[in-house]
Amino acid sequence: MTEAWDAAVEAQIRGAVQRGEFDDLPGMGKPIPGRGAPYDESWWIKSFLEREALPSDLLLPTPLQLRRRIEQVPDEVRDLPTEQSVRDFVGQLNAQIVAWLRNPDGPRVVVRPVNADEVVRHWHTGRTRREVHTSATEPVTGVAPARRPRRGWWLRWRRRG
Repeated sequence: MTEAWDAAVEAQIRGAVQRGEFDDLPGMGKPIPGRGAPYDESWWIKSFLEREALPSDLLLPTPLQLRRRIEQVPDEVRDLPTEQSVRDFVGQLNAQIVAWLRNPDGPRVVVRPVNADEVVRHWHTGRTRREVHTSATEPVTGVAPARRPRRGWWLRWRRRG
């Protein structure tokens, strides 16, 4: 029965080739992607993320995604126009953190809400630094004196003993 099945399939393929149904297919004449590369179990996930232009952070568990977002807070609030918008951003992030803390899933990772006052303070200092930097109309022509490179504490400690 298997031989009969194979013969029927081969006959259909031959008929399709003769009718030209396999001519001008997309990818014809191009190498097969990933051929010759070592086998990767998650090839389909990687190809999906690449094809859809999605960040690989989506594969992380929720607490690690939240930790990464907490680390990126200074960069994300840097260009916000008002203090209220900074507080709103931090409030939304804290709401996500509290929602996860109420019903944690995934690995046990310490995730704490972000202090909005501290983020606003850093946002203000960054803005004043930029304003001072942009308001300086006089170009700096002096060359800073060469500083001696700092040595690590371990080098001083090794020298003692």
